[in-house]
Amino acid sequence: MSKNVGGIDRAVRLIAGLAIAGAGLMYQSWWGVIGAVLIATALMGWCPPYAMFGINTCKKPGA
Repeated sequence: MSKNVGGIDRAVRLIAGLAIAGAGLMYQSWWGVIGAVLIATALMGWCPPYAMFGINTCKKPGA
């Protein structure tokens, strides 16, 4: 599983994921799960939909 999420993309996912997960916890809603998915893809550096559609935002292929 090679990485397909680049640096800026990872940062945006992490910040958005933390905000959405925080809001989900605060309002006790399922939005927290979406935030957790964004955080997980940011930390792994790999996004399944990106892989399905052949999208790669990494500057170094296979990094």
